[in-house]
Formats: sequence, structure tokens, C-alpha cells
Amino acid sequence: MKRSFDVLVIGAGPAGIAAALRAAECQRSVGLVDDNPSPGGQIWRGGVAHPNGGAPWLELLSRSSVTPLYGTRVLDQPAPGLLLAEAGETLVELRYQKLVLATGAREMFLPFPGWTLPNVMGAGGLQALVKSGLPIAGKRVVVAGSGPLLLAVAATLRGYGAEIVGVCEQASWRNLATFATRLGWRKLGQAVRLKRELVGVPFYTDCWPLSAAGHGKVERVLVSHRGSPREWACDYLACGFHLVPNTELAALLGCQLENGFVKTDRCQQTSVADVFCAGEPTGIGGVELALLQGQIAGLCAGGDQSGVVELVAQQRAMRPFAARLAKAFALRPELTALATPETLVCRCEDVTLARLRECNSWREGKLYTRCGMGPCQGRVCGPATQFILGWQPESVRPPVFPARVESLLAAASNAEVNTEPNAAMNAATNPYKNPGERS
Repeated sequence: MKRSFDVLVIGAGPAGIAAALRAAECQRSVGLVDDNPSPGGQIWRGGVAHPNGGAPWLELLSRSSVTPLYGTRVLDQPAPGLLLAEAGETLVELRYQKLVLATGAREMFLPFPGWTLPNVMGAGGLQALVKSGLPIAGKRVVVAGSGPLLLAVAATLRGYGAEIVGVCEQASWRNLATFATRLGWRKLGQAVRLKRELVGVPFYTDCWPLSAAGHGKVERVLVSHRGSPREWACDYLACGFHLVPNTELAALLGCQLENGFVKTDRCQQTSVADVFCAGEPTGIGGVELALLQGQIAGLCAGGDQSGVVELVAQQRAMRPFAARLAKAFALRPELTALATPETLVCRCEDVTLARLRECNSWREGKLYTRCGMGPCQGRVCGPATQFILGWQPESVRPPVFPARVESLLAAASNAEVNTEPNAAMNAATNPYKNPGERS
């Protein structure tokens, strides 16, 4: 299947929706791609009313001229202006004049003994499952990790009837107090509303999971609270140690990264011509900042910058909040010692920390242990090894996500047509070739 657009937006979360709507207002043909079956991303999943204002945006999207391409996952870029994607069993060619990357972020997981037990899962992942119908009423849940997402998840789960045993925040009370005193009135109001929804729920600072145990699934969790161990019975342990930006596609396209984020200018333009980026891949800053960046990217990609100056000014005013957020919830060094030598770090390939400590880099770890070569393609173990071992990812190679063999063969055929002879075969057969060096 072949589709062609003036502006193609990858990611249908807040930033992507805002970008698609603004580009469509510029009288451009716009395609909106997301691997989920419906728009909204994690923050607006389900299309229901949300304190961050999702309902109006989703309503505008439903009445717009934007072409939805949901259930579609981008795999590769065989040539400039062309992306290959999978939609079920169909290979889709997506051609564009301008591209907006709004690929969002994912939770960061830190391995500890027992973290691979059933019912130990990501905080946002459990939240998404519950919104999609997982029965949680009466279940005991411990929410642990770092960042404002923990409170939002706890409030959601409690709203569905869960018993929240406790919320464990690894950051110190001093850091949180300093952060809270500098919140604006709007964000302070959001925090107060969350606090009201969590009246009676214990909230612990300087607290993190040490281990999880149980027969066949998690039944109890051992936590460290200000240096003292505590053990709680639970049915679920929901963990999330802040967020990791989804920059794999941007890196594959050759966009410059800086401190782990996609570097952009005032118009959200990346270092690659005609490619823009908005939202969490440019810096973890929350939904309001993502919406502003999405609008800026959409207008600039659509060719109308008349309303951009005011949006840029609003974005700059919000940047200090993002910096304070990162500082307040920075992961403490004690967390690097959570995993024991026997703890699995790469769940896909069953690689323990002891095996990884025999290697000196991410590439060496992949070559000798297959760490990062499983279905998640390093999305879980990559940030973990970066935090624990100080390793840096060296390259991104297609496909960006696991794909059907038929799609890979078709992608190779497209690459041969769009590049020099044998370039696709060389890229497919040479595991050491940097994707940025492809013809």
C-alpha cells in the first residue's frame, strides 16, 4: 500500500495530535501514524476526559481532515522522503514532503531481584491495562519508582477500585519540597487535585524496591525506606523510574542528539532538512510543553509561521519547569546497586548482570551475550545498562521494531530501488555497519 502526504506525523499523543491539526489548518494533506489502534498516546489513552485537556484535542482531531493511520508501525527509511511501515500484515510506503516526529517516551525500568515475576510491571503499563479493562478492584498495589507519573498512576488505579498499599518515591523529601515551592498555580492545582484523590494513601520519599518475591507471581515486595527495610504484601508491583525518550527513529534518520534528546531549533526543526520533532524526544517536560511544541512543529511544517512567535515565547517560559523536574527526580546512585550478579538485566535474552560485567561496552555486550537483541531491541535493557554500567548506545539499525520476514524482504527490495546497487544487501548483512553510513 502506498500513501503520500504533504506532512506526515509519527506519533498520535498530545504533541503529534497538535502538530497534525496545525499542519492541516495550513491546508496541507496530513497523515497521522501511530502503532496503537486509537489516538491519545499513553496520557490520553481511551479518549476519555482528562485533567490535562485531552478531550477537546481528540474531538478536534475527529472532525479534522487529518488522515488517521493507526495500528501502523514505522520500520525504516530506505530513502529521503520515504518511510516503510507495517499495518498488520501489510507493508505501507509512506511518502512525505515534511516529517514531524512525535514519538513520545517510555518508562525506565531498573532491574532488581524478582523484577521479572508476573504482576511486576511498568506503572504506566499497568495503568494502560486497567484503562483497557484489566480488573483491579480489591487488588493490593505498590507503586514505586520516581516522577509525577507515580501519583497519576496511583490515582487512576484507586479510581478503579485498587487498594494502594503505598507510593514509593526514590527522590528525597527535600528535593520534592524545593520542586513544589516553585510550581506555578496551574501545576500546583493539578498536584492538589491528585492529592485529594489519594487521601489516605501512604506516600514515602527516599524509598525504593529492593526485591520482589512470590510463588508464580509477585506476592510481596521488600523496600528500603530511609535506609530501613520494609516488607509489604501485594498483588501488583508497578514500577517506573521516570521516562526515557523514544529517539530511535530520529537517530535512524540521522537527527543530531544532544544529552540523549533530539536537538531542535525554535521551529522544532531537527538537524535533518524537512524533519521536525516535538514532545518528549526533545526533553521530558510534560503534556503542556508537548502541546506547544507540537503546534510549533505543525505550523512550521505546514508553511505558516504567523502564529509561531507567541507559541515559542510560551514554550521558553515552560523550559525552567522541565529543568527543575529533571533535577528533582534525578535517580540517586544507590539505585545502581539494586541488581545482584544473578539478576536478569536483559529479559528477552536472559542475560544476567554478572555476564554483562565481563564486557566493556554496549556493543561488546550485544556481541557476546545478545543483550539488547531480543524483541524489545534494547528499549528496556539499554537504559538500564546505561545507568548501571555507564554504557552508551552506539547505533540504531533498521528495522526500528521487530517485523515480519515478508516486510523485511520487501524493505530490502525498496532499498535496492532507492539506493545504489547492493547497498540494501550490505546494510542487511553487515551487523557492524553504521546506519548513518548507508548510501
